[in-house]
Amino acid sequence: MTNPITTSVFDLFKVGPGPSSSHTIGPMKAAFDFRQRISALAGRPVPDAIHVHLYGSLSATGKGHGTDRAVVAGLLGWQPETTDPDALLALLKDPTTLYPVPVGDQLILVGPQHIHFERKRYDSPFANTMVLRLTAGSETLAEEEYYSVGGGFISRKGEPEISPSTVSVPYPYSTMTELKQQLTQHSLSLDALLLANEMALTSRSRTEVNQRLDQLLEFMHKAVRRGLRHKGVLPGSIRLSRKAPVLYQQAKTMANASDSFLIFLNAYCLAASEENAAGGIVVTAPTSGASGVIPGLTFLAKHHFHYDRATLRAGMLAAAAVGFLVKHNASISGAEMGCMGEIGTASAMGAAFLTRCAQPSGSISAIEAAAEIAIEHHLGMTCDPIGGYVQIPCIERNAMGAVKAYNAYLLATSGAPSSQKISLDAVIKVMKATGRDMSTKYKETSEAGLALSATEC
Repeated sequence: MTNPITTSVFDLFKVGPGPSSSHTIGPMKAAFDFRQRISALAGRPVPDAIHVHLYGSLSATGKGHGTDRAVVAGLLGWQPETTDPDALLALLKDPTTLYPVPVGDQLILVGPQHIHFERKRYDSPFANTMVLRLTAGSETLAEEEYYSVGGGFISRKGEPEISPSTVSVPYPYSTMTELKQQLTQHSLSLDALLLANEMALTSRSRTEVNQRLDQLLEFMHKAVRRGLRHKGVLPGSIRLSRKAPVLYQQAKTMANASDSFLIFLNAYCLAASEENAAGGIVVTAPTSGASGVIPGLTFLAKHHFHYDRATLRAGMLAAAAVGFLVKHNASISGAEMGCMGEIGTASAMGAAFLTRCAQPSGSISAIEAAAEIAIEHHLGMTCDPIGGYVQIPCIERNAMGAVKAYNAYLLATSGAPSSQKISLDAVIKVMKATGRDMSTKYKETSEAGLALSATEC
């Protein structure tokens, strides 16, 4: 095995501000990395400016995603998990305000005029590319090229991804087939294998891993609870009204109906997704644009199905395993795969979560079947946000992805999972090929599809 998965659960599930992991969290991390690299520079000539050039989807929809604010935040030294979302939204509101960035023993002032949304084509291996330059007049003193590859993961030109660890794991795998072989060979449960790998990757103890999983669930559920309380209109020119509080009140009046849990589930998913659209703190699952699916399902599992903490943790690990496989063998980036990379992956992760929670034995065949079914029915889904905002169709799409996850779980557990004709590995290959064949217009550029309905909003 030449390239095993070495991504941590806590790199896949990251805490940060919305609305987009690839357009907000990724650029913030890249700008922070650039700040660290130039902070100690000194000498002649004296630098006088920092310029940021955004390409691809970062340019096409960056304004709606707040990419310019995220870049300034990173240059100021802010980190996603500790960023105050209100402070982030306040950045660049006044176009005359300049922000000081330390370089050596001086401060370089950065404002909106230093962030360039480039429309020209740039020769890059990834759709979301950003180039940061420290200059003195016309001379470039330092330059770095970064790629935001989805889910808040970034890489720097000439280096592998910055986020994942390069530490070896005791049970390496790169496909579902290899994962199942490891489970059989070592007589391990999925929980035990993933936990052992996580402990090796992060040097955390079992207790520390469990505590962090509990914290992530709490971050998710806080987003749901905030979204159920907050009313009004979401930021941006669309002027979209929040629906989650209204739907939640409706669900409570129908609590005795046989399908009331679906109304609750829709409300929970909308709540977390609306918080993301408002720039609130969410958990990438696996992306910010899909950060309503897993929070909604885990909130439902806790408060309606009454699963205990240990069961919820096991479900989260199963979800992570599916997310790892898609990220490793295709992509979770809307700019690479369209929305099947974001909502499709989140739905598959959600189906795996539900299946693991419902089956104490944690049947890997059932988990695989549930994830495969969920991805299969998101193939070809476009990413075409109106105005570049993660609102229409993104918010409702999170709810639909969660409902599909629930149905995939039902289908996978209603018969013999081993009779499933399409494997998870096979559908991920199809997903990658579909993303490659899909027109760029439908991959987070707001140049086609529903995005062209903007004039009707």
